[in-house]
Amino acid sequence: MNTTPLNTDIPATLQELGRLLYNSHYRYKEPALRHRRFRHSDIVPLIEQLQEKPLFDVQVAGHSVQGRSIYLIKAGTGKTKVLLWSQMHGDEPTATMALFDLLHFLSQSDELDAVRKHMLEHLTLYMVPMLNPDGAEMYARRNALGIDMNRDALRLQSPESVLLKQLRDQLEPAFGFNLHDQSRYYTAGYTARPATISFLAPAYDYDRNINTVRERAMRTIAGMDHVLQQFIPGQVAKFNDEHEPRAFGDNIQKWGTSVILVESGGQHSDPEKQHIRQLNFTAILSGLYLIAEDNYKAFELEGYNRIPENQRHLYDLVLRHVRYTENGHDTILDIGINRLEVDAPNHLGFYHSSAVEEIGDMSVFHGYEELDATGLTLVPGKVYEQPIESLDDLTAELGTDLLMQGYTTIRVRHLPGVLPDPTSLPLNVTGIVSIVNHHLTLDEPANFVLKDDQDKTRYAILNGFVYDLQGERPTLYHGLLH
Repeated sequence: MNTTPLNTDIPATLQELGRLLYNSHYRYKEPALRHRRFRHSDIVPLIEQLQEKPLFDVQVAGHSVQGRSIYLIKAGTGKTKVLLWSQMHGDEPTATMALFDLLHFLSQSDELDAVRKHMLEHLTLYMVPMLNPDGAEMYARRNALGIDMNRDALRLQSPESVLLKQLRDQLEPAFGFNLHDQSRYYTAGYTARPATISFLAPAYDYDRNINTVRERAMRTIAGMDHVLQQFIPGQVAKFNDEHEPRAFGDNIQKWGTSVILVESGGQHSDPEKQHIRQLNFTAILSGLYLIAEDNYKAFELEGYNRIPENQRHLYDLVLRHVRYTENGHDTILDIGINRLEVDAPNHLGFYHSSAVEEIGDMSVFHGYEELDATGLTLVPGKVYEQPIESLDDLTAELGTDLLMQGYTTIRVRHLPGVLPDPTSLPLNVTGIVSIVNHHLTLDEPANFVLKDDQDKTRYAILNGFVYDLQGERPTLYHGLLH
């Protein structure tokens, strides 16, 4: 991974600026946005606060399918126009948080005033922090029409898509920041490292030609990567540049705006993407600094080309070298398990539902969490035969005892009308008439135990989460209500 300048003309202060922005991010972090699943109603008060500051020109630029306001925030007086839009997909909110942090940065005064002045005098920024508010309400990719807006750049059937096209055509920005989230299961090349941030200068044709417009985006991305390598070395990747003729990034590049795609992926121990938010803040501001006086020209295209491509090589959990017997066949397997987010009823957040997504030789794949199960045997979890009366009877102690005996599910005679948070359940829970099968099967939940050669249960895998039964009891469980 390139971490050194490719050209001696690169501003010597760029990495230092990146460190200053990264280390001071806590000062500008919008405190109202602490979790990923916020809604349009959460950002409206924040935007109303911006209207009181003379630095910003805040407009309602348009409305969503369901009538929610889509805001455009303008800052700066410079000759170079930059359009930044986030949350085109409603379940991709990381950069939206970073944009509000960026707005705080622009409106404050401290030792970075020279940087602010430099940007605001050379750039005019136009920001759309939430382009798909209806999707955000549902925490869903698509809008209220069921349309993927990033496949609607040609037909323009969604009002949100029409608005983005109008903004591009009316403003004619020199640069555009197309801000997204991507799957946390991507790696940076063929490594075990997650692609925490991925970039792309989208191709405007099938031949992936490079004109002046696309080249500017590539050079700027090379500079942004240069900054991020200080904080996430080897965890920056490049999204596949296969041309998608229906996508906004590809078309806006074709229409004359240099598009910088930023994708927020995964990071160890960052489920709410707060560190990735900080990286977005740092990268976007560093990119704007480079654009302000054309300093991106100091970076060579080779710096862009050296960024490794995304590969989908990660799982939430990988079990390695576990013994499993099926139909008389004794095998040694690796098992890849993912924990999928499922919306809880009544907007009560989400819970996880696991799935076995790979079985066999996984030597080229990696896990955020890995367990070497050499010498252990996988046994499908059992359903406890004797139903309990209510969830009040399902104590943590009972759950641990049953896990030790190889049970991963318990039947309950009287389930409550309002079901509890599954993260409080020490076992999977089902009614007395449900049919439950915990065999090791692709695309089915991961519920089994790992036993040693003395037939003692060493680990339990409950809904895709590992419990070391010789270790301390976990603070949170992750059972599942069937």
